[in-house]
Order: sequence, then C-alpha cells, then structure tokens
Amino acid sequence: MSDAAHLAAIERRDLKFDLSDCDMIRWHPAGAHVSQFYNALSLLFPEGEKFFMDSVRHYRNRIQDPGLAEQVRGFIGQEAMHSREHISYNRALRAAGLPAEKLEAGVRWRLNLGRRLFSPRAQLAITIALEHFTAIMADALLSDSRTLEGAPAKLTALWRWHAIEETEHKSVAFDVYREVAGGGLGAYLVRVLMMLHVSLHFWFEVHRNLWHLARAAGIAGSPRGWLKYLHYQFVRPGPMRRIMPQYFAYFRPGFHPWDRDNRRHVEQWKARYHATGEPPA
Repeated sequence: MSDAAHLAAIERRDLKFDLSDCDMIRWHPAGAHVSQFYNALSLLFPEGEKFFMDSVRHYRNRIQDPGLAEQVRGFIGQEAMHSREHISYNRALRAAGLPAEKLEAGVRWRLNLGRRLFSPRAQLAITIALEHFTAIMADALLSDSRTLEGAPAKLTALWRWHAIEETEHKSVAFDVYREVAGGGLGAYLVRVLMMLHVSLHFWFEVHRNLWHLARAAGIAGSPRGWLKYLHYQFVRPGPMRRIMPQYFAYFRPGFHPWDRDNRRHVEQWKARYHATGEPPA
C-alpha cells in the first residue's frame, strides 16, 4: 500500500442535510442545466454506493493488512451515510416534480444486471473505476471554489462533504483490489478494461438522467441553457476539462490514487468541521 494512503483513520460522520426548502430545479447559479447535472449524479449514488460496499465487503475476510481492514470499515461507514443522504436528496427531487424514482429504478436494474454478469473480482474492478471518477470529480470541486460559488449553503455543504469523504477514502477499494488480485499483468488488464467499460456506461447514465431531468424541468429545448452548461463544464470553471489528466493517469501500470496527494482539502475541511460541529459550506 502506498504510504500516502495512510491518512488518519477514516471516520463515519453521521451528517444530515434537510433540502426540503431548496429550489431543486434551479439551485446552481450557473443555471438549471448545471443544477440538473448535479441532480443526475445524485440519482446514481444510493444504488451505486451499495454496489461499492457490496463489492468491497465480499473480500473483507481476505484482507491481511490490519490498517487496510480498518480503512475498509470506515469506507463502508462513509458510503452508507452517502447513500442515506442522497436518498433524502432524491426525495427532494421527487417533491420538486422530477422523475427521480423512475430514473433510480433504471440505475438499480442496470447495477443488478452487472451483479449477475460480472465476477466478484470484475465488480471490484468496476468499483475502483467508479471510485476514481468520484475522486477526480471531487478534486475538481474542492480545488476551485467557482464550481459551487453562490449555491445555497445546504447544497454546497452536502456536495463538499461528499467530495471530502470521497477524497479521504479514495484508495481503499483500490488497495483491496491490489491485495486480492495482485499487481500482475492480469490484474492490470482487468482494471483498465473495466475502466473502459465504466467510462462508457457512467457518462451515458449521467447524461441520460440529465436529459430526462431537463425534460421534466422544461429546459431540454433551451440551446442557450445547454451552451451555458458546456461553458461551465469545459471552460469556466471547467471541471470536466480539469479531470482529464487524472483520468488518463489511471491507465498507467503503476498508478495509485494517492499519486495525487490532495489530502490538504480533507485536513482543512476536518479542521473547520471539528471547530464548529457543522459541515462547512
């Protein structure tokens, strides 16, 4: 395991976010389309986090490193909290008239199909690919305040909390995979092939959900709104543009998630959280 992976113990934080008074259709200052992009991500998390937990839990008894075993416990605890809070988030989407329940059912069906089609090792490889996406997107969010600038405090706090914890545990599933699959050519090939598979299906899923949410919100036919969305993603602040080098780094044979050491975001957030007892926005 990389020395950089040894952060302080991964803590399960029981944080709750009440979004019932938020405008879930136009909450992001960059526009309703950007709002629906984040909402589309939220639709993936309740079922996605369960998939992550199950794929890691399957190998829990084979972990020899006591430090990694302890991090797995924290990883499962954090992912359980993420799943719970995004269930609440998605409930707020339904209350706003968005088809969250139908779209979540589609996510659930496709993940269950993956459970039937792929071996436990391949499912773990899918998990580490998806965890890489969440980690690099979290880094883009945390390293540039413009990504959530001007957004409501509750939603900003929720997304930053989620991004912090995805950063904090970003190597756990990867280290489990390395321990149970080894570091040879076979393990590498499975890892990168599953990343190619995930890259296609993850972005299709996100933008499929985005399109359906935009239709329900009455903004799907707005060219100006879509242009603003593309400007946000690829120009300013450009989170999708900024994740590309980190995405391609995954394909290096010696890659490890902590090659990019951004633990400062975690430590700064933790210091503010412990000082106030509230998730900082």
